[in-house]
Amino acid sequence: MAPAAHSFGDLPPVDAPARLAQHEPVPPSGALSSEREPALRFSGVTHFYGEHRALDDLHLEVRRGQTLALLGPNGAGKSTTISVLLGLVRPRFGHVEVLGRAPRDAVESGRVGAMLQTGSGTGLPPGVRVVDVVRLVRRLYSHPAPLDVVVERAAITTLLYRRTDHLSGGQAQRVRFALAIAGDPEVVFLDEPTAAMDVEARRSFWKMIRALGDEGRTTVFATHHLAEADQVADRVVVLHHGQVVADGPGATLKAAVASRQVRFVSGRPDVDVLNSLEGVTDVEVRGTTVTLSCLDADASIRALVRSEVEFRDLEVTGAGLEEAFLALTSAARRPEKSRPEKSRPEKKGQP
Repeated sequence: MAPAAHSFGDLPPVDAPARLAQHEPVPPSGALSSEREPALRFSGVTHFYGEHRALDDLHLEVRRGQTLALLGPNGAGKSTTISVLLGLVRPRFGHVEVLGRAPRDAVESGRVGAMLQTGSGTGLPPGVRVVDVVRLVRRLYSHPAPLDVVVERAAITTLLYRRTDHLSGGQAQRVRFALAIAGDPEVVFLDEPTAAMDVEARRSFWKMIRALGDEGRTTVFATHHLAEADQVADRVVVLHHGQVVADGPGATLKAAVASRQVRFVSGRPDVDVLNSLEGVTDVEVRGTTVTLSCLDADASIRALVRSEVEFRDLEVTGAGLEEAFLALTSAARRPEKSRPEKSRPEKKGQP
């Protein structure tokens, strides 16, 4: 990315009042692309690491302004998907577009921001004031977001004059998020963004992500926190062995799983009797609380009433996103595929 012709002197003062209301949000259509084009497009993308097929004929489109959560077990292809979209990995087969362009072109134009995993470190230069790091990154862009807007969005006002090696894990994540949005991007990629954050910090962070969506920006994040995906994302895509095994709102994915839970209190739960009830697939007893997993909750409840098990405070709930995730990925398990045949031609037009 070529540095823009800015000097530190033209930056707004750090303690200036936030100008979020004055800062124009990015239009959903983007500056250089048609409004009808999706923000992101995968067409038949396949990629290997040695013998491991990380992405397997992946087809996916993400519309502009959408907040998309990528879920999946370790090795499902989440990080590879984000790396491909950033142009860090060139897939073996298939075609990828970001804002109607090749991923590297979109990144170099300054229209894409990213916050990736950093391993054991913070990913920040050590011993530098936070404000100086943010200022430096802003200078890499031709049209950066105003400094006070970046500070406000990332909630780092109280961290500006701290040194980067004096930050907690959650504070470092907020600073890294500020760097990801410093260029005022239309698309933001986040890989496990709330790692090292406590519950309060996570809530604050996802509030910021929802605000980006309200401005028409597209956000894609990979996470292991299923509750976050359910509450924050407009759309949840479950990956397994590099393929999409489920795609839709969290509520839709949960509804697609037939299992229901019947929970009640019993002073004398008989596990053998409960296991034998019609429709029951699993029994969990914790003290006096009993939870039945049922394929047919109505039939299970009728059988419970006919049994001699005493119960009270009965409630029936649908499968949570975690149960849906486990059910969907279990159904999609299959043997690892081998490398593609050598005779398969390389597709043209790859990014």
